[in-house]
Amino acid sequence: MAMAFKMATEGMRVKQECLSSFMEMKWKKASRYVVYKIDEKSREVMVDKVGRPGDGYEGLAASLPLDDCRYAVFDFDFVTVDNCQKSKIFFITWSPTASRIRSKILYATSKQGLRRLLEGIHYEVQATDAAEMGLDVIKERAK
Repeated sequence: MAMAFKMATEGMRVKQECLSSFMEMKWKKASRYVVYKIDEKSREVMVDKVGRPGDGYEGLAASLPLDDCRYAVFDFDFVTVDNCQKSKIFFITWSPTASRIRSKILYATSKQGLRRLLEGIHYEVQATDAAEMGLDVIKERAK
């Protein structure tokens, strides 16, 4: 537990691929989502998975492990009541109840380092199970 606290207070490095993947998703629409993980050995935040342009929310939800934490960004496209096409980017902190305490602490304390680099995020969602980040939650927040 002491090691997790020490790593958390010293912060994690964020690999350049994290920013590159986010910018490609945001500007080029090269993907619908990016999932990030922390490698405890190298003490770096790195890309875990990049969703294809045709992937939807279901692909993102399926790519999150049930027993470990992750960060994710999701590009949500929707049509407003005025019939305008819009896009909002969500930052999701995934911390399932089955994950280790050490992992939860590490992800909670390292979040701001990654979050600050990813400019243009509209909303944040913190979830411990699928219901807390369901598509209905995303739709409601995007209104």
